[in-house]
Amino acid sequence: MKIDVLLGLQWGDEGKGKIVDVLAPRYNVVTRFQGGPNAGHTLEFSGKKFVLHTIPSGIFTNGAINLIGNGVVLDPAIFKSEIDNIIDQNPKIKELLKISKRANLILPTHRILDAANEAAKGKSKIGSTLKGIGPCYTDKISRNGLRIGDILRPDFKQRFDALTQRHLREIESLGFKDFKMEDFLKGWFEGIECLKQFEFVDAEMFINEKLDQNRSVLAEGAQGTMLDIDFGTYPFVTSSNTICAGACTGMGVAPQKIGEVYGIFKAYCTRVGAGPFPTELFDETGEKLRAAGHEFGATTGRPRRTGWLDLVELKYSCMINGVTQLIVTKSDVMNDFDTIKACVAYKINGKETMAMPFDIEESIEPVYKEFKGWKTDISNAKSDKELPTELIDYLAFIANFVKVPIKIISVGPDRKATIVR
Repeated sequence: MKIDVLLGLQWGDEGKGKIVDVLAPRYNVVTRFQGGPNAGHTLEFSGKKFVLHTIPSGIFTNGAINLIGNGVVLDPAIFKSEIDNIIDQNPKIKELLKISKRANLILPTHRILDAANEAAKGKSKIGSTLKGIGPCYTDKISRNGLRIGDILRPDFKQRFDALTQRHLREIESLGFKDFKMEDFLKGWFEGIECLKQFEFVDAEMFINEKLDQNRSVLAEGAQGTMLDIDFGTYPFVTSSNTICAGACTGMGVAPQKIGEVYGIFKAYCTRVGAGPFPTELFDETGEKLRAAGHEFGATTGRPRRTGWLDLVELKYSCMINGVTQLIVTKSDVMNDFDTIKACVAYKINGKETMAMPFDIEESIEPVYKEFKGWKTDISNAKSDKELPTELIDYLAFIANFVKVPIKIISVGPDRKATIVR
């Protein structure tokens, strides 16, 4: 068996949680392979809404094993909060959820460091979610971090204290004083006790054994391709590899074991926080997209920036990830637009290009193609035959532009509002 990978192709918030929830019944195992609680995957079904930050989105699928991979960074306090919120929905969660021993722990001081670093940057801040993700990955790379497996060591508390003191010295050097350690510690250690109720596994062995047993596996990415630490809009990116290659290092599997690559994109674009956004709209159209799409961050609550679909960016993302199937979400948000636009090229210094530049500067001028809107409610559509011609034409143009077929169309937030072609 091979692992199928599902990931976002834009700046995150593409609707990955819902799509994993839709696809999960096909799989025996669902795994998260990177990122941390800066991700917010929203699932809606049976009139209920859940937001997952660390736990894989397959947790509501009966019988599916869910695995938090080694590439994830985990905050014990946030993890416990998630468990408390969903355990009634899946009482078997302690049996079905496994955690890699190699996943790194986010300490309270990682969160304080995050805030201190952002404050020190002033106007050049990157718009961090302040969840401690960057400082935790920094410790991982500098070989100072604590991992899930360390929780079971007899000297865990001493290791925690040593790293905390190291962080406090760094925080002091930044002149940051707006925090109280006691506000963090109680919840963090309660989270540690919660974690001890779950099985810690050698995830690389676990996942490869499942493949050898012909078990189907779906790997769920967090954030989006354009937030990748190497290939995104640096430095306004996250601290991990959000692309398909990150699934190999984030779980411990070989490249040849990757199967289908599902790439998810919105029918338009959004972004949270600072950073380049060539097709961003600052007018009433942008406000209309934000209102219709309920575009507010699942993790931060911040209003998302909105804009037209960027096909230059989408084609780049498909190339980087080796996408084999596209999934479009939030087509229904555009039900009431007379005209819809999509960026088909960038104009830089008067010259048009379809290549992603090294530095996406504000001077980029998007070149648009216009499409006629469908002006009809598609939220109850069950098949292609029930979709308006204008939407079918819009999707056909996208698929032809990026040379990847669109296999799934989401027409609403509920798991049932999904058309599988």
